[in-house]
Amino acid sequence: MKSSLINIAIDGHSSCGKSSIAKDISKKFKMKYVDSGAMYRAVTLFCLQNNFVDEGKIEYQKILKNLHQINISFKYNTRSEIILNGNNVENLIRDNDVSNYVSKISQIEQVRSKLISLQKQISSQKNVVMDGRDIGTKVMPNADIKLFITADIDVRANRRYKELLLADKKVTYDEVLKNLSIRDFDDTTRDINPLIKAENAIVIDNTNLNFVEQNNLIFNIIKKKINENNS
Repeated sequence: MKSSLINIAIDGHSSCGKSSIAKDISKKFKMKYVDSGAMYRAVTLFCLQNNFVDEGKIEYQKILKNLHQINISFKYNTRSEIILNGNNVENLIRDNDVSNYVSKISQIEQVRSKLISLQKQISSQKNVVMDGRDIGTKVMPNADIKLFITADIDVRANRRYKELLLADKKVTYDEVLKNLSIRDFDDTTRDINPLIKAENAIVIDNTNLNFVEQNNLIFNIIKKKINENNS
């Protein structure tokens, strides 16, 4: 009998609900959730805190020189929270300043290499659900289930804008839309591990789906796979 424990890779565009989906999967199927995007945000936060990013200029050599000082881990309670050098930064990494630079920082080859190595280490054991940009293509190419999540950019921008307002972040809809447009371009055109759909990934376009409809669709896919493994 095959193991009922599976790995699930979730890729997709910014603000299409990847993290929410992964968290719901983690809770429903009792899996370890890894937010790979949060890892890149943590590195970006480190760069901002240490003035390696100043007025739009990125000090690449300073980042590379200090990359060894970055230690990232996750704290698993009722949810997954990211720890940067011993400090819980789960809320800080969601700031708009981090959003404005994370795509640029994540394009740095040495940054991606460091984090992909850590992600592979975490996913080496089964029962992991991980979301990001290159999980199904680079980090977990042998994942039992690969999902590619997308939605129209206007819908994604509106969702993200509402999230930021609820978090008392001062930002306009136009700023959010511009940020997503830039991140989409950066993610899909970078030289190293660009955002692409894995060959055998299942596409979920949630433009016209609510959370319940989306989750029911995805949960049924997972249940079917687990049943196949148990048969």
